[in-house]
Amino acid sequence: MKDIIVIGGGPAGLTAAIYGARSGKSVLLFEGKAYGGQISKSHKVENYPGFEEISGFELSVKLKNQAELFGAESISAKVISVTENEGFFTVTADKEYTAKAVIFALGTEPKKSGIEGEDSLIGKGLSYCATCDGNFFRGKDVAVIGGGNTALQDALYLSDICKKVYIVHRRDSFRAEKNLVQRAEKKENIELVMNSVLLSAEASPVIKSIAVENKISGEKSELAVNGLFMAIGQTPLTAEFSSVLPLDSYGYVEVGEDCTVKDGIYVCGDCRKKDIRQLTTATADGTVAATKAVEFLDS
Repeated sequence: MKDIIVIGGGPAGLTAAIYGARSGKSVLLFEGKAYGGQISKSHKVENYPGFEEISGFELSVKLKNQAELFGAESISAKVISVTENEGFFTVTADKEYTAKAVIFALGTEPKKSGIEGEDSLIGKGLSYCATCDGNFFRGKDVAVIGGGNTALQDALYLSDICKKVYIVHRRDSFRAEKNLVQRAEKKENIELVMNSVLLSAEASPVIKSIAVENKISGEKSELAVNGLFMAIGQTPLTAEFSSVLPLDSYGYVEVGEDCTVKDGIYVCGDCRKKDIRQLTTATADGTVAATKAVEFLDS
């Protein structure tokens, strides 16, 4: 029997593990993919306090090591269910585990565009991670679909290794932070394709071009690219836990700033319904969730 089980090893979950273990509680953390979550794939992190610049992978390793330094245990396994019993919770992964409190730090995954044959294009020029696959397109022309921070960061990263980068965005302005937009606008090899949507990708057998349509004029055009990077948003990884978590229509957990669903159940990070999803807000959530869990256990 553990005091706290944390489901998800991204920044929120790792922070929760740090705070829980540092408070003297027995903590077990599960991560089914990569520790650090999506931030582990980030080439450069510049907005986390204390680090002028650090890779997402390095930051993830530091967070995991810190959690384990305080006594938290970690298991690389996917949690498939959580059930509540009298006074404790049963968490099923590679086997059954029990805990007095559970912290859900489930994270999100990239949304797909819905173009025809999208899944078949993966590995043939289509990617959801610029820092993972960008080097395959060194010296080539590529396109990034999206208008948020991730899209602009991806485009800036790719502009340093690719010949040309198109940013295709469906609106006339970006949602991304102002400094990212300004940096992209100054890059000579970045071209902004605004008010436009992706229609299709032509591959034979790898991507040769994409078709886009201007939403204002209706004009369709073709962009000759070899790489297509999707950065159009995220889907929360909460569906498997709908029986224990209150979800909104988009799948995000409806829980307040106290990160408390009820005594013994807490939610933190990007899977929580909130206005801002950043690395710092994820770690802040992890702090709150673990603190509330410790308060419950102590009571």
